[in-house]
Amino acid sequence: MLALRLTRAARPAVQLRRLLVAAASAGTGFLLLGSLGYAMGHPQTPGAAALRLAWCVVPLAATVYLALAVARTDPGTRPRPGLSAVGLGPGRLMAVSALTTLLACTLGSLVALLFFLHLRGDLSGLPIDGKGAQFLAADRPLPVPAALTLLALLPLTASGAVALSLRPLDPRRPDVKGTASFGARWRAVLHKTEAPAPAEAPVEAEAEGWSDVLTVASPPREAPAGFPWGVAALAAGLAVQAYANRAAPASVLALPVEGAAVLGGWLLTALGLVLAAPGLTYLCGRVLQSAQPGALRLLAGRVLMSEATRIGRPLGVVCAVTSAALATTAMYDQPAAAFGPLSTVATLVVGGCALATLLTAAVETRQSRAGTTAALLRLGAPATMLRGSAALRAAALIALFVPLTLLIAYLSALPPTR
Repeated sequence: MLALRLTRAARPAVQLRRLLVAAASAGTGFLLLGSLGYAMGHPQTPGAAALRLAWCVVPLAATVYLALAVARTDPGTRPRPGLSAVGLGPGRLMAVSALTTLLACTLGSLVALLFFLHLRGDLSGLPIDGKGAQFLAADRPLPVPAALTLLALLPLTASGAVALSLRPLDPRRPDVKGTASFGARWRAVLHKTEAPAPAEAPVEAEAEGWSDVLTVASPPREAPAGFPWGVAALAAGLAVQAYANRAAPASVLALPVEGAAVLGGWLLTALGLVLAAPGLTYLCGRVLQSAQPGALRLLAGRVLMSEATRIGRPLGVVCAVTSAALATTAMYDQPAAAFGPLSTVATLVVGGCALATLLTAAVETRQSRAGTTAALLRLGAPATMLRGSAALRAAALIALFVPLTLLIAYLSALPPTR
């Protein structure tokens, strides 16, 4: 009951992020059901039906990524003093996060199922006709086990990803990034609360504030790994896309072989951007600190360097989605998408999840810097400097990633337009 109260007593912003996960889950579930309906209505073309189902991996991965980002920023499942005594230790809080994600995704899947049945005419009304009828298969009985299996993919995958990401680790072994694990942070909090507070608590608090500031102003930490692999994956993805687009530029999504090649090339390009974006974000921080920086540029650059992985990966996803949308618009004179009316739903789900994940990562970054921000304000730093630092970081990232996105979109659409 206490775990349920912690989940229900969240702030409106937290509930809004959970609703975004449910909405993305509903869109992804509707795409999966649409692929099932197309396979039922076109049994003579199993390759095209399988390709449509394979393209659903993209919105499914985007939704899982959003659910994971939302779970990491949920304050209700964060380690706090006293919760372990009432049975809410690190493992139980991880289970609460996974259960909350499961419930949100299941709610979205149920909404998708009800809407799909309504369009088919199984609940009320008449099924739609025209181009939308190809993914309904209203004249055929819906295979309930297959539909439920497809709808269960997203809730199980998302909850499993959250449980794996937030699992308690051995406090004696740091994680890959060199920071304390979830379990280590929990035990550190308990260790601080169990020890009696000494008489010099204000002095120690001030010293802790200075340590937070010095952490930001410390020499540059090691650059995020994966940049060379990201460049290699990006080059390979662009090469595969160029081959597939040259083979059948007019109806590449409708052909199983070329459509699979486009999907593979797009996934490689997206993977390359996700792997290379943290290194590029780190580079932005280094550039901001070049040529005798002042306090503003120094603070902005060090924050970008320290948060390069957390900010860079969602930025890479946004760049991949935007470049793919721009390349598709340039390649096709008319919306001849293989999904038909589902193309708009897929675009909204993938683009919305990418943007929401980036905003959620920004919230997570702000939460992680709360101690440093409070220490700077306590030491007399003006609030205008903190806002200027945030604006400078945003300008630096826009100046780098916007041209990069346009360049990748141009290279993706170059072969069919020559």
